[in-house]
Amino acid sequence: MPSAPTQTPVPAPSGLPVNWDLAKRTAGRLMGPGPQASRAEARELVVRLRSDAAVAEGHVRQVTGLGAGLPLLPADVVDRPAWAAAAVDGMAALTAGASLPRTARVARAVTGTTAGLQVGSVLAYLGGRVLGQYDPFGGPDGAGRLLLVAPNVHAARQSLDVPAAEFGLWVCLHEATHRLQFTAVPWLRDHFAGQVGKFLSLADTDGSDVLSRLPEVAKRMRETKGDALAVVELLQGPEQREVLDGLLALTTLLEGHADHVMDAVGPSVVPSVATIRERFTVRRRGGGLLDRLLRALLGVEAKMKQYAVGAAFTSYVVLAVGMDGFNRVWESPETLPTRAELAEPAAWLRRMG
Repeated sequence: MPSAPTQTPVPAPSGLPVNWDLAKRTAGRLMGPGPQASRAEARELVVRLRSDAAVAEGHVRQVTGLGAGLPLLPADVVDRPAWAAAAVDGMAALTAGASLPRTARVARAVTGTTAGLQVGSVLAYLGGRVLGQYDPFGGPDGAGRLLLVAPNVHAARQSLDVPAAEFGLWVCLHEATHRLQFTAVPWLRDHFAGQVGKFLSLADTDGSDVLSRLPEVAKRMRETKGDALAVVELLQGPEQREVLDGLLALTTLLEGHADHVMDAVGPSVVPSVATIRERFTVRRRGGGLLDRLLRALLGVEAKMKQYAVGAAFTSYVVLAVGMDGFNRVWESPETLPTRAELAEPAAWLRRMG
């Protein structure tokens, strides 16, 4: 009796096996409605945020010393579904260079559908919370796009009970810093994409190594009280963990630098900056039990720690050697701080001489 036909493995196309179109549709269906606002309020907010993005980057350049001569660009002000769609496009572009192992066509299709549903569900959750985002791989030409999510900015401003004009500008300072990081540092965009592609290409696909580490994973979960990032690191092989370390160090630096800058601009530009920061920090830590659980599972809690560690590193170095001295981090990938140096800024200063 002839055996049943088998599915011949075929080379997987570049990029992750994710049904990106399904991810967009899922996010759109699950996305919660935005806050109520009159047509006049919405129009005024959109106009102000577009202007604030360019104004904010001007202030960021004065603080950082980066970006002289680059054009001051507005932002794209979007609603929640548009942000989710843009986020999907950005993720697809960022991961397109990953070289994944050969996978059976049917298995890849099933994986792509499952991953698409998962990505869409995560974006639906985040879509009600993200205030803004600079995507270095977004936009029609893939050259980068700064997005501000108007309904979320409006809702956050109401929740914090702070001046609307000042809060919008404060949010723009953070995202404009991210845009300047990638546009004023010529090598950063390709370096980041290359490291992400390398990390994904090193993934263990058969799961055997993961299974062998389950007892250690359970122990780490108990020791770290459910720290998702610690478990993710444990599941990586040595080479993949090294790349992950570099990516975590880079994103920690980028987030902390942006947090430092948005506060360093000071009350001359945003008079209520101290009040906004205090209330916003409380808001980051807040939420009900389910919300806190979801944030932990999605790595949002780890990202909040990145803000604190990266901002402390930036403040320490700027205080020690000034912003010009700090800007040595942007000279090359080799001058970026390691994760250990982020926790001990004096070590990075010694390495830089």
